Amino acid sequence: MRTSSFAVVLFISFCLSSSSWVTADNSVYDNFLQCLYNYSQPSNSISGVIYTPSNSSYSSVLQSYIRNLRFNESSTSKPLLIITALEVSHIQIAIGCAKTHGLKMKNRSGGHDCEGVSYVSDVPFFILDMFNLRSINVSIKDETAWVQTGATLGEVYYRAAEHNNSYGFPAGVCPTVGVGGHFSGAGYGNMMRKYGLSVDNIIDAQIIDVNGNLLDRTSMGEDLFWAITGGGGSSFGVVLAYKINLVPVPAIVTVFRVERTLAQNATDIVHRWQEVADKLDNDIFIRMIIDVVNSGGNKTIRASFLSLFLGDTERLLSIMNAGFPELGLQKSDCHEMTWLESVLYWTGFPNGTSVDALLSRVPQVLTHLKRKSDYLKEPIPKEGLEYIFQRMMELVSPVLTFNPYGGRMAEISEFAKPFPHRAGNIAKIQYATNWNEDGVEAANHYINLTRMLYGYMTPFVSKFPREAFLNYRDLDLGINHNGRNSYLEGAVYGIKYFKSNFNRLVQIKTKVDPGNFFRNEQSIPTYPSWRK
Repeated sequence: MRTSSFAVVLFISFCLSSSSWVTADNSVYDNFLQCLYNYSQPSNSISGVIYTPSNSSYSSVLQSYIRNLRFNESSTSKPLLIITALEVSHIQIAIGCAKTHGLKMKNRSGGHDCEGVSYVSDVPFFILDMFNLRSINVSIKDETAWVQTGATLGEVYYRAAEHNNSYGFPAGVCPTVGVGGHFSGAGYGNMMRKYGLSVDNIIDAQIIDVNGNLLDRTSMGEDLFWAITGGGGSSFGVVLAYKINLVPVPAIVTVFRVERTLAQNATDIVHRWQEVADKLDNDIFIRMIIDVVNSGGNKTIRASFLSLFLGDTERLLSIMNAGFPELGLQKSDCHEMTWLESVLYWTGFPNGTSVDALLSRVPQVLTHLKRKSDYLKEPIPKEGLEYIFQRMMELVSPVLTFNPYGGRMAEISEFAKPFPHRAGNIAKIQYATNWNEDGVEAANHYINLTRMLYGYMTPFVSKFPREAFLNYRDLDLGINHNGRNSYLEGAVYGIKYFKSNFNRLVQIKTKVDPGNFFRNEQSIPTYPSWRK
């Protein structure tokens, strides 16, 4: 599919002739704004979805999808304007005018990028906000759904179950996360050992490219489709929608959360989890969370084991007794429910909460945060665990979360999608630090604690490269200034996120966006001019 609407024709002709009507003394901002108005059509006017700082709703629109309060400070850079697109033509015009007037565009769907990359910049910019474009069209007959990128994961799960509660989708456990960033960055969830990642279940997409063309999988080609299913869509265009394969879920699933402290043999249980979590039945996913708690007035380590099992309690206990008896799971620990209800359980909603809560776009908690990631290839020996636990009790705030791999994740080639972290990984590790204090001083303090724990973990995780997960965005890995050294800067973080898939992404980027219009602090760069 290739759309050549009147808006697109107008967009192209404008890019070729706009200099004839703007005067040299106008600011970039004024010229850009005038451009938007001039090329908007009366039938779908863009004026009603433009928010400038003089608009009374500007602050609320900006803040409504800021999910990391680190970037909601008075000192945080603000966009010149926000466009909350309602039509494809709004996106096409925004791209065309931004290209012509050299204004940087940030594309935001849910705002959960851990480093605020979708709504913060150190140069003048505007936000193209996709939250209005959130239709979900489910076809149970085909077991598919077309999902626009402004939708949330909770909305996707709810609408699928609304048509038939025997279907779900293997994506994230936080229902307010936006589809656009989650899908394009290879988001995962607690069914990944059974069905793989979100991108492993995407069969088509719609993207608006740098020339304003609306393309589907056939017209964009397999290379670009590959790139935007795991390589980050914002480097290649504006992804409008994804077509997903829904997956079957049983009528009853079982969840549990079991906690053990050091006094309850946590060290041995954590060590054993590393040996078995990626080898258990594909129907079971056991997340392990390690944090510091107070017990009897003293600090200790708590290891929490949070599970989703695609089946009933009886079968779960049979699997656990055979494969992981060290945890000591009891029938009383297990809770049976529907798969949709399990999403609420994993998100921390109180028991009995209506599944209608999945339609809320407001996170349960908003806080300041820092995230980092690693990959575990070999079990950390008990001596290593004791060392890490001691360091954590000194740092207190950072939390380690281990998400088990194996199953379907180990069966898919590392080249099938840009996401390369497949066979050979026991688990993905997330470093998470949250805090409530405002200000740069507090942020620096907690970020430094997170970096220290990351440093302590160095001997125990992947090496050459030390791998990382794109959707746990981490600017510590490197920042691209998108200048002469763009490729070299991009390789620093790109190889950690994508390993040997990085250069294929660069090749595709160079072909579809040679001028590097779609760029951010960790975008895919183009090849240097001498390699093009």
